[in-house]
Amino acid sequence: MASPTIRALLARPELHLRLATPEDAVAPGALDATVRWIHSSDLADPTPFLAGGMVLLTTGTQFRDAGDDPAAYTAYVRRLARSGMIGLGFGTEVAREGIPEPLLAACLAARLPLWEVPYDTPFIALARANAEALAAVAYERRTWALEAQRAVAVAALRPDGLRAMIAELARRLGAWVGLVDADTLMHEHPGGGVDAATVAALREHAAAMIVRGAQATSGATIGGRAFHLQTLGQHRHLRAVLAIAAEDLDEQHRAVVTTVVAMAALALEQRQDLDLARDTLAAGVLEALMRGDVALAAAVARASGSPLPEAPVVVGVADQRLADTGGAGRWLDARGVAALHATEHGDLVVVLGVDDAPLLDELVLRHGGAVGVSTPVRLDGIAEALGQARAARDRRLGPVTRFGDLPGAGVLSLLDSPEARIVARGALEPLAAHDAAQGTALVETLAAWFAADCAHDAAARALGVHRHTVRARLATAQELLGHDLATVAGRSQVWAALRAAGLLG
Repeated sequence: MASPTIRALLARPELHLRLATPEDAVAPGALDATVRWIHSSDLADPTPFLAGGMVLLTTGTQFRDAGDDPAAYTAYVRRLARSGMIGLGFGTEVAREGIPEPLLAACLAARLPLWEVPYDTPFIALARANAEALAAVAYERRTWALEAQRAVAVAALRPDGLRAMIAELARRLGAWVGLVDADTLMHEHPGGGVDAATVAALREHAAAMIVRGAQATSGATIGGRAFHLQTLGQHRHLRAVLAIAAEDLDEQHRAVVTTVVAMAALALEQRQDLDLARDTLAAGVLEALMRGDVALAAAVARASGSPLPEAPVVVGVADQRLADTGGAGRWLDARGVAALHATEHGDLVVVLGVDDAPLLDELVLRHGGAVGVSTPVRLDGIAEALGQARAARDRRLGPVTRFGDLPGAGVLSLLDSPEARIVARGALEPLAAHDAAQGTALVETLAAWFAADCAHDAAARALGVHRHTVRARLATAQELLGHDLATVAGRSQVWAALRAAGLLG
């Protein structure tokens, strides 16, 4: 069945219609505009009874008193054009023969399609033909929607149901479709159909919709493209936003989208439960690795469907900002690499194969925060690697800091941790308290002495005092700290405290 347009009406051979205004003389696309309804009237001003998108049929009896006065025809056509009429059919041989020349001139001036309806073609035939076309299109659209909903339901049964539903919806709509939350683009089809800057803007828009906590549907122009956006989830428990790169969706499109939204929201709820279970399992695998029970950790990881990466591995530890986003783990999963990510003492811990370590750079680039990365280790060296990664993160040379790049990386690098500083300040507190109460300079003297490689004369010159003064101060410090500065062990304890406290270079 032909589409309900003026062109389709003119093409119906049984109607015998003839276009009086040449196609190049009417407005562009005028013949292909959808005809919403066909009405007939011989009123001089039928516009109070008309609506936009309609076609009017007339026999011209309203022009009997006007004769061939162009003004009457011009005013009539202008009224029709202002009311949103998209075409005019003139029934000939009823009130007069042929189409009046002033009417044709007025339609040409207004660029309004005008055609002749011969005497043997009743107006009702045009109305019925258009109604049949409208009904056929409506039936076709309903059939399309039912078939699309069936295809989406079948896609939902696949192992990757959520991703499959998004892909099926995109194919049915012929548009890019993405599932977005505040942290990441969870799924998209076709891949790469939207540039990175637009995806980032979509995430921000999605975050705002989710924070409002109310189910919503909206349209937005993002990155110069029109998007249809709809939240997924229950009131105050929104999970994500479905984004469709389309300017407008008709009723049948919206019906299919509603089906996807409902099924995707359910899938996300189930996925959250699975994520919680998986996170708990991952934490157990990490705990087993830290205890050195590699066989148990590998068996559990393999049984869960997420086998451990092949050794050697590196360990990354993210700061709280990245750990709190919640999307970092999903982003890593989407990369399709063997990885373990779990929360340990509030930190996001990631275990990756050495070849996959550059993913941590991209992770920080996308999500912000900071990550420390260990040197390559065997799976039974995870506990040591975790300490390295934390030390690298805390010393932070940049967004991603690798332990091997730290100045003096090794045992001494552990003195630069926050924990070491706390212990060091406690150890040196007796000296600081004595200096404050007695006006002495024991801490300063110790620092100068160690900086001079424990040489009394050099330390005295640096401090501007006599060497016997240095000896006396060292004796007092030794008594207060309880460490024999004549021994390597005693000197090492005090030197390490001064270093950790930031009092030595």
